[in-house]
Amino acid sequence: MKPHPLAEQSLDFAVEVVRFCDSIERNAVLKNQLLRSATSIGANIHEGVYASSGGDFVNKYQIALKECFETEYWLQILQRGGIAEAKAVSSLVHLCGNIRRMLIASIKTAKKV
Repeated sequence: MKPHPLAEQSLDFAVEVVRFCDSIERNAVLKNQLLRSATSIGANIHEGVYASSGGDFVNKYQIALKECFETEYWLQILQRGGIAEAKAVSSLVHLCGNIRRMLIASIKTAKKV
């Protein structure tokens, strides 16, 4: 089966977030929240790829989109709080933003069909 680009990108992003969180020594609650939201993005995209209907597809992608916004929020807290290196956070925010934009475009396209 041909890999789905957005599913692959979200999986790569989740792996990067896991590695990033391993580098943070404190703030277990923030790390846990970030891990949960970041990995949920890919899980919902993966479910959407195999959705049973167009409505199910849109629903899963909208959940993934909400998780993107939440992930960006946790990253902002880590950056503004000086808890994590700004360069590493900026890279993750950029990757998350790319996924967010792809999700928005996919949802818009799916709603037109």
